[in-house]
Amino acid sequence: MKKLISSSFRQIALAGAACFLLLGSGAAPARAADTAFTPVQRAEIVDILRNALKSDPTILSDAISALQAKASAQKATSALDAVRRNKADFGESNTDVVLGNPHGKLKVVEFYDPRCPYCRKVLNDLDKLVASEPDLRLVEKVIPVLGPNSVMDTQAILAAGLQNAYLPFQKALMADPASASTDRIRRIAQHVGLDADRLLADMKSPKVVAAASHNLELARSIDLEGTPTFIIGDKEIIPGAVSYDELKAALARLRKAG
Repeated sequence: MKKLISSSFRQIALAGAACFLLLGSGAAPARAADTAFTPVQRAEIVDILRNALKSDPTILSDAISALQAKASAQKATSALDAVRRNKADFGESNTDVVLGNPHGKLKVVEFYDPRCPYCRKVLNDLDKLVASEPDLRLVEKVIPVLGPNSVMDTQAILAAGLQNAYLPFQKALMADPASASTDRIRRIAQHVGLDADRLLADMKSPKVVAAASHNLELARSIDLEGTPTFIIGDKEIIPGAVSYDELKAALARLRKAG
């Protein structure tokens, strides 16, 4: 009986080790666990894993899903920590546009690329959201993530802000289907009543270049992977072209959290 109990305990221990290696929190812990076993024990663990996967292949997909979920949670926590550490930078709007109530208690930041089709897709929903939420302060931070044409459009939008026309120029630019060019920028600037020559010059000014770079650095600090991305207070980060209803629900959660 003692030998049977010992053998069973040994199998349970090895199975537990196998699960640890499969579902461990990272490469370093896995290596540490690996050095705790003899070559024979490691071989047994591999056999346990192999047999388990043969009998139930979903074990591997479940393990991968668990690891991905854990990594996503850790990434979200790290990103929100960055938002809290740099709250003033995320909330400032010296070179950005603020939609809604400048003194609103419900604070949201959107990172967008002017050439991103998904960013264009949410424009109407954002207008609707602002109209329906009198306590919403929405800061829009433009970033160039889609190449040189995005850089041109980003700098043009920021330069339009120097003529107090950020929003009308942004909307006209993002609604215009033409390919990026200085002629297009000039045409749109003239259409919304701006000094086109000044705008083209301001696009290359240190202030505009620094503003675009600053927004990019903020995006990198939260490991932003795409646009649009919404930061809801300092409580959650929502990537992608989410719907009006999803944004309303996020604001309800923010309001409830206080």
